[in-house]
Amino acid sequence: MIVRSKQNVRTRLASDIGGTFTDVAAFDPKSGRLLLGKTLSTPADLADGITRGVEKAGTTYADAALFLHGSTIAINTMLERTGAKAGLLITEGFRDIYEIGRINRPDAYNLFFTKHVPLIERALCLEVRERLTAEGDVDTPLDEDSVHKTCDRLIAEGVQAVAIMLFHCYRNPSHESRVKAIVQARLPHAFVTASHELSQEYREFERCSTVAANAFIGPRVSQYIASIDAHLHRSGFTGHFLLVQSTGGLYESKQAQMQCVRMLESGPAAGIVGAQALCRTLGLPDAVAFDMGGTTAKAGVIYRGEILTASTALIGGYDHALPVQIPMVDVFEVGTGGGSIATIGPTGALHVGPHSAGADPGPASYGRGGQLPTVTDANLVLGRLGADRFLGGEMQLDTGAAEKAIRDHIAKPLRMSLLQAADGMLRIAATTMSYAVKGVSTDRGMDAAAFPLIAYGGAGPLHASAIAREIGMSTLVIPRAPGHFCAFGMLHSDLRYDLVRTWFTRLVDASFADLKKVFDALIAEGKESLARSQIKPAKTVIAYAADMRYVGQEHPVTVDLSPDVIRKRDRDAIKDHFGAVHARRYGTSAPKEPAEIVSLRITVTGVMKKPPLEPIACGGPTPSRDAASGTRPVYFAELGKAVRTPVFARDALRARNRIKGPALIEEYASTTVLLPGDAMRVDDFGNLIIAVGRRR
Repeated sequence: MIVRSKQNVRTRLASDIGGTFTDVAAFDPKSGRLLLGKTLSTPADLADGITRGVEKAGTTYADAALFLHGSTIAINTMLERTGAKAGLLITEGFRDIYEIGRINRPDAYNLFFTKHVPLIERALCLEVRERLTAEGDVDTPLDEDSVHKTCDRLIAEGVQAVAIMLFHCYRNPSHESRVKAIVQARLPHAFVTASHELSQEYREFERCSTVAANAFIGPRVSQYIASIDAHLHRSGFTGHFLLVQSTGGLYESKQAQMQCVRMLESGPAAGIVGAQALCRTLGLPDAVAFDMGGTTAKAGVIYRGEILTASTALIGGYDHALPVQIPMVDVFEVGTGGGSIATIGPTGALHVGPHSAGADPGPASYGRGGQLPTVTDANLVLGRLGADRFLGGEMQLDTGAAEKAIRDHIAKPLRMSLLQAADGMLRIAATTMSYAVKGVSTDRGMDAAAFPLIAYGGAGPLHASAIAREIGMSTLVIPRAPGHFCAFGMLHSDLRYDLVRTWFTRLVDASFADLKKVFDALIAEGKESLARSQIKPAKTVIAYAADMRYVGQEHPVTVDLSPDVIRKRDRDAIKDHFGAVHARRYGTSAPKEPAEIVSLRITVTGVMKKPPLEPIACGGPTPSRDAASGTRPVYFAELGKAVRTPVFARDALRARNRIKGPALIEEYASTTVLLPGDAMRVDDFGNLIIAVGRRR
């Protein structure tokens, strides 16, 4: 093992593992340099892909003070149903609560509708005799014999994980804690998780679904984190290993091994944190962040400078969703990425995604055995990707294989030309991805067309203009190194602890003294967690919020509260703010109706020092000769034909350079497409600011 003194440990290292690529970003505060590396993900040994990325970035683990990591392993394990065989222990009489759920029926006239499928089968949902009241008092004492009997059953079934969810444990966790101790003693090799450790809110089904998800993904994710940790230390790393939560904040690896469900959306959250940092630099109060990688496309919103979050997420879409009751960035995700496979459905319609070719075998053009047509293959056939310039020329693409895949599987069956088939694939992909943008903006009561679109991910800049035209957006921002942007976003993440307590009271009856006691207890808990991390932040920031609703409503909205409003005990200000949030979310409010508080929230943030965005050299309106990389034929549906299109090297562009579409701007891990009618300028920090042309 390599051991280095703390004086030499200085770099902040970040790694984002996606379904297709692994990205690495390293920031050296001494030199101010940002180092980048990108490699194909290695499913058989994900740590190997990180190491290759670190080597490509020109740094080492041993030089890092912090290693920040985000991964899709948690969400993929849940969506692909590849988790552990798990059991659920629940209060006697409520065995079926997980399967019954909320009985949502999103499509009332669909005769083939099927509801959510639980992660834990009913046969392994076992009852424990106990009961607490809604106030947390003991109604029926815990029958430990019933716990031991369920353990006998779980041992006989060979479960790998156990979820525990007892009624009203958010008020009093004593029964859950005792049950967990018994289960851990009886099943020492199982992953055991209790609901009060993850959620301190009411709603039994949502808490049950959350702890079940944590148990289902827990063994695989915790082993994965432990293997990364061991790999880091074998490689000479002596710093702190932190993971990105679904909120975009950071938490310790040891905590992540037990609360795996908190990192479901770690990669997308990091990208939105990066977009927020970019907005602050550019002075943009609002923006939609759009991330398109090899497997999926995701979107989130920065509104009035803050990232929009949700207290509960529906994993798997509304129709068949499994709720997870933890704070996370409000992300809408669709199964469309560079590796998404195009197919023809039984009715003869062309579909793109959600199945992906991934990294192995990958798109047909990768030459790794893939034979099905993907979005990447379509971009290559249309000329938007250069076969000899992919990943800076490190990876040669096979144009012939891409053409064959599209011709055999799409063009011939649909009796279309090769170019029409490839263009059709991209049009369908753009429409599908526009749903992600609308899902976090229009569906939340905001006008997507009024927001700039920050597009990143390896494939985001290829499709951003088409998506913007689909929605009516007028401005695009393509950040520097968009293919590494999620890893870059991790460098802007902070230590963060979100805490919540259910606290039912009507606003007019609320005791501000009691409210302050709850907030103070949550703040103390958050600061204690921050201290345990042994990382000294630059400063600590406390944010207050409350979940509120009108009396008689079922679902609340989260309302940010300023410390001044609490200190002044200003009920009217709280009510007005709630009404404004409700109106934005639902398009209406009822100022004369009484409101009530459901839960109180605290976010304790340990603010880390951030790498600055460095300005680039200035030039004139016309790019230099060094920036021109020649021309190649590119097919544009807007023109109805392929035309010789200028290609520019992004690294050689300078601030104030301007380019009109059609044009291509290439860089190491991404290509930006300017459609006919688009106009691009380079800002002082090297971002591409694109005025989107009108859709024809």
